Amino acid sequence: MTEALFIAEFSDPQVGDEITLAGDEGRHAVAVRRITVGETILLADGSGTAVRGPVLSTDKASLVMSVEEVERTPRGALRFIAAQALAKGDRAELAVETLTEIGVDEVVPWQASRSIVKWVPDRAERQLSRWRAVAREATKQSRRFRVPVVTVPMSTRELALRIPETALTLLLHETASESITTVTLPESGDVMIVIGPEGGIAPEELEALTAAGGVPVLISDGVLRTSTAGVVALAQLQALQRLQA
Repeated sequence: MTEALFIAEFSDPQVGDEITLAGDEGRHAVAVRRITVGETILLADGSGTAVRGPVLSTDKASLVMSVEEVERTPRGALRFIAAQALAKGDRAELAVETLTEIGVDEVVPWQASRSIVKWVPDRAERQLSRWRAVAREATKQSRRFRVPVVTVPMSTRELALRIPETALTLLLHETASESITTVTLPESGDVMIVIGPEGGIAPEELEALTAAGGVPVLISDGVLRTSTAGVVALAQLQALQRLQA
């Protein structure tokens, strides 16, 4: 049976340590997941380190586990970033969830000009908290040890300023002449993919982001929804990374 994974706070764990899982996560483990004494679980710090071991004790809102094994996920040479346009309904959150499941390192909420949804100041913090919660839960579901960073939202101007800081930025656009499968990935650094909203990246945005160094690419012979485009692109880039290694 697959062990349940929970996010916990710990530092430099060693075999033989005892770690307490408390707070909302501990309450969820014992009250919702009904974790019991003797059951083996995983605790991850969200930054690449996890511990495995049996539960020693539980109460109404916490548990204590004994560390029998320490696992670490090293950082890769490439760090993948998804600039995800805001979208209506749950499509953007679905994108965050699935991008996390396949291993994105950072998600940038992008207020694109064609985004129907607008994160006005009085609701931006709540929406950002929601995206971060989705990323956290998807990390646990996919049994990853790193929770992706979800940054504050960016405008197109701010996103354009971010592009020169990356080793490569790819703009997913249906008018592009280059396929993502022909891209040569850098040996190291940040690789960012920019995913437009349901209405697509506006011409003036495409021009600004291209001028900043972004490279328009095709990822399919059809036009994909914003909730799936980033996932398809990231999966192809991960495959390319293996082939080009």
